[in-house]
Parts: sequence; C-alpha cells; structure tokens
Amino acid sequence: MNTTTDYPATGSSTTDSASSRPGAWPLRRSTGDRMIAGVAAGVARSLGVDPIIVRVGFILFTLLGGVGLPLYLAGWLLIPDEGSAQSLASEFIGSVSSSRN
Repeated sequence: MNTTTDYPATGSSTTDSASSRPGAWPLRRSTGDRMIAGVAAGVARSLGVDPIIVRVGFILFTLLGGVGLPLYLAGWLLIPDEGSAQSLASEFIGSVSSSRN
C-alpha cells in the first residue's frame, strides 16, 4: 500500500516503501515543540513517535541509571537545530579553529 504524506515543515512528500518511513525526518532539534532544547521532540519526529514517549524515556534513563541526562546533553550539543546546518559543538569547534588562524 503506497500513501503520500505532506509534512508542513518542509513541504515535501514521502512515499511509503520498504526503504522509507512516513516519520523519517532528518534528525534535528525541534524549534516549535521544545520543552528545554528540543532534543526529545526532534528525536521523536525522526523516529515517528510521540515526543512524550521520548521525554519519558529520557526521564527513566536518568532516574534508573543516570545516563538520560548525559544523553540529552550530548543531543543538545551534537544534533543541529531546525534551520541550522551545524550543531552547537561544530559551531564552537569552527569558531575556535578560526580564532587560532
């Protein structure tokens, strides 16, 4: 069964097949559905699930083993914002390397 779905943020359409999912978005931090930095909403959109599920996952990982907070912080630094070509970490590295020249 092939269906076409329009996504308002990009205006593009994706066709279901074995190689593409309707929820398959590039991994970007959300600017519209963010609670703190948009990491959970961006991951959820990329996976095609509700952001609440990812947020609860981060909370559970934080409470049960302490790994949720470092994962969230890594996502904040390494996942680019919507509309941005670079992550915060790559922008920082670029600014440090350009200041040395």
